[in-house]
Amino acid sequence: MLYPLKFNPIQKERIWGGTKLSSLYGKDFPLSKKIGESWEISCVEEDMSIVSNGFLKGKKLDELIGIYTSDLVGGSIYKKFGNTFPLLIKLLDANDDLSIQVHPDDELAAIRHNSYGKTEFWYILEADKDARLIRGFSKPVSKEEYLKHLQHDTLDNIVEWINSKKGDAFFIPAGKIHALGKGNAVLEIQQTSNITYRIFDYNRTDENGNKRELHTEQALDAIDFESFDEKPNITFDHKKNSLNKVYHCDFFNINYINFNEVVLRDYHKLDSFVIYVCLSGTCSIYYNGDKSETLKKGETI
Repeated sequence: MLYPLKFNPIQKERIWGGTKLSSLYGKDFPLSKKIGESWEISCVEEDMSIVSNGFLKGKKLDELIGIYTSDLVGGSIYKKFGNTFPLLIKLLDANDDLSIQVHPDDELAAIRHNSYGKTEFWYILEADKDARLIRGFSKPVSKEEYLKHLQHDTLDNIVEWINSKKGDAFFIPAGKIHALGKGNAVLEIQQTSNITYRIFDYNRTDENGNKRELHTEQALDAIDFESFDEKPNITFDHKKNSLNKVYHCDFFNINYINFNEVVLRDYHKLDSFVIYVCLSGTCSIYYNGDKSETLKKGETI
C-alpha cells in the first residue's frame, strides 16, 4: 500500500545562492558552496526526485508514477500528464539579486521546447530588513518602450519593486517579468518546467569573467506587456487549526495550515495527490491507523 513519500533534496549551486537552506532549513548542503535552490519534488528529466523513506526508498518519481499511475497522482491528473509529475517544489535562498526574467506559457513552451510553461507561486520564508523583489511592470508598457529601457540598462524605471517580508505570498503567472532580490528565502511552487528567459543580469560575471547568457529575443514573445496589478501580493486568513485558502488556479491549489492540535484531513475522495511543506516546527502525519511519518521544518512530503 502507498504511504506518505519523502524525497532526497536536490541541491543547486547558483551565482546568487547562500547558506540559509542549510543553516535555517536543515539541508545537509556544503556551507562552502553558494546553494541557491533545494529541489524538494522534481520530475525534470535530468533532476528526478528519488524516494528517501519506506520500502520504495531509492525509486525515482517517474518510475513510481509509471507503476502506481492514478493511485499516486489521481485519475484526471494521470490522464493529462502521464508519467510526468505536474509540479516542481523548491526552496530558494537569494543571497544576491536574481536576474530579471520571464517564463513562457504552455502554448509558447510547447511550440519552442516541447514542454509545459512555467506559472509559479512564491511564499516568503525569510526576508532581510531591506529585502525586495520585482513582480511585473509598474505600469503597462509598449514593446518599444521596454526595449529602449533594456538597451540603456534602465529597466529599474519601469519594473515594480516591492518590499518583501516574511509571510508574504505572490502569484507569478507565465509572461510576467519578475526577480527575487537579495535577502529573500522562498518556497516556490511551479509547473514542471525548467525554462527561463533571462532578461537582465546586472552585467555581473562569474569567476572566469564570463557574463551569463541573456534571452532577449525569446523573451519578447513571452512577456505580457499589458498586465499590471495594483495589489501584487496575496492576502489570506491565518485561522488556527483550519485549512486557509491562499491561492487556487488551473495549475495548483495552495492552502495554509497553522495548527497546535490534531487536524483531521480526509483525502479518500480527492482525485489528486497532496503535498505538505513544513515551514516551522515539527509534526507527525498519521495514516493507515497507527503508522506515521515525521515532518520537520524545511521538509516536504
